[in-house]
Amino acid sequence: MSAQKSTKNYTMNMCEGSIVGKMLLFALPLIASSLLQLLFNAADIIVVGKFAGDNSLAAVGSTSSIINLLTQGFIGLSVGVNVLVARYFAGKQEKQMRDLVHTAMTVSVVSGCALAIIGFIGAKQFLLWMQSPPEVIDLAALYMRIYFLGMPAVLSYNFGAAILRGVGDTRRPLYYLAFSGMVNVVLNLLFVIVFHMDVAGVALATVISQVISAVMVIRCLMKEEGSIRIEKQYLCIDKKVLGNILQIGIPAGLQSCLFSLSNVVIQSTINGFGSTVMAGSAAAANVEGFAYVAMNAFAQATVAFVGQNVGAGKFERINKIVLIAQGCAAGIGLVCGNLIYIFGEPLLGLYSDSSLVIEAGMLRLSFIATTYAVCGMMDSMVGALRGLGYSVMPMIVSLLGACAFRMAWIFVFFQIERFHTIGTVYIAYPISWIVTLVVHVICFLVVRKKFGKSESIA
Repeated sequence: MSAQKSTKNYTMNMCEGSIVGKMLLFALPLIASSLLQLLFNAADIIVVGKFAGDNSLAAVGSTSSIINLLTQGFIGLSVGVNVLVARYFAGKQEKQMRDLVHTAMTVSVVSGCALAIIGFIGAKQFLLWMQSPPEVIDLAALYMRIYFLGMPAVLSYNFGAAILRGVGDTRRPLYYLAFSGMVNVVLNLLFVIVFHMDVAGVALATVISQVISAVMVIRCLMKEEGSIRIEKQYLCIDKKVLGNILQIGIPAGLQSCLFSLSNVVIQSTINGFGSTVMAGSAAAANVEGFAYVAMNAFAQATVAFVGQNVGAGKFERINKIVLIAQGCAAGIGLVCGNLIYIFGEPLLGLYSDSSLVIEAGMLRLSFIATTYAVCGMMDSMVGALRGLGYSVMPMIVSLLGACAFRMAWIFVFFQIERFHTIGTVYIAYPISWIVTLVVHVICFLVVRKKFGKSESIA
């Protein structure tokens, strides 16, 4: 039985019919999944901030940039899996699909184990390099060590979800995330409030919930009867398939790492302003995430939609797909970002009772949340280029437009005495988004001219 038949209630043909309607059907469960994940992450921060104090809040919040730096390279490989699954599904290439699925899931476990070791051993040294204040560094290191023990589960879930998204299924990952997230919230309350485990309790609850979501997505794939079914005897790493994944996934992962690296530099700079600013920035970043994931769902939709249409040879639909995704991302960014800023004080009040922490968070929101639409448009253009099979190009643009620019901003402009303020740090984000978006649009227009409506991409 083919994957199309075995998952007929969940898969989506993105090569025919209304683009707007199908993109919304694809993106809405993805948005819901991401929002749920953020709500559960917010529960982590709210519980630790309310019941363990501002130092614990700062400790948990300050680890996100270094965690992202270490994990995004591996998670980026799932982008390659997503693109290839979309192509094979649309092209009905079932043998290639089966080889891809088993290689991808094997790579996820091996990579997760490697990350767990790196993160556990290097946690404190990474935080020292980031100039974390003495009052939070031990708490942050403890949180990171426990968190990284869950890396095999994190990558297994991400790769499994990428396979399902490639065939148009964004609903089942939502169901699994909802269940595991509710477990996370309950365990947070139990470990922190009842057992007084502080940041260790938050981290342990997160790891347990990640294991649950990974088990559920793997079980789903093992119960399939088509070409996306996981069978134990076929689990191995096919070198040719791995090469195809790496061709798209390495540039995507490296791009994410470059963004994360620039964020580590910025977080290190923020750390220099003390624990109050750190706590405010951590809370604001968590709130901003709700707008970001809603926009980013359309970037992921762009990858899948463009990928399937490339696989089916429907190149005439690509321009329309990109324009619709851009419009959706920009609209959501404008509305959600500005609503977050307008209601910022009560939202930040959920994380901390300190007026100074709330004030620090509002300053960040004024620079970043209000300009988030540009970030959403930038990500959608990246999705379009990846779906077309061009992954190195957006990586290079991101290297120059985000990483290099932000670092130059911090190491040159920020060092001027009159500009040595936290506001100068935050404004680096929207400026880098604008620069990178413009270059991505130019790259897309150049790439699009390389083939006609019925030609294949080289």
